[in-house]
Amino acid sequence: MKTKDFKELRSKDIAGLKKLLDSKETEAIKAKISTLSSREKNTKLVLNIRREIAKILTLIREKEIMEKLAPKEEVKVKSEK
Repeated sequence: MKTKDFKELRSKDIAGLKKLLDSKETEAIKAKISTLSSREKNTKLVLNIRREIAKILTLIREKEIMEKLAPKEEVKVKSEK
């Protein structure tokens, strides 16, 4: 995954990232099967897809944490005024 693609992923919402995650997991399974059956010559393909999946999972978790923290920050700001 190129840096440009990763930056585009940051702008997506959690639902969009989960859809992309499902498609990447399916792609990883298909790539592993084709590698094991010697149809795919690129043996690093599965590794690269797994890394992309890890990046997507990281973004999803970051967004979940930010959503949990956002209401707490608003309450603190209101109480300080």
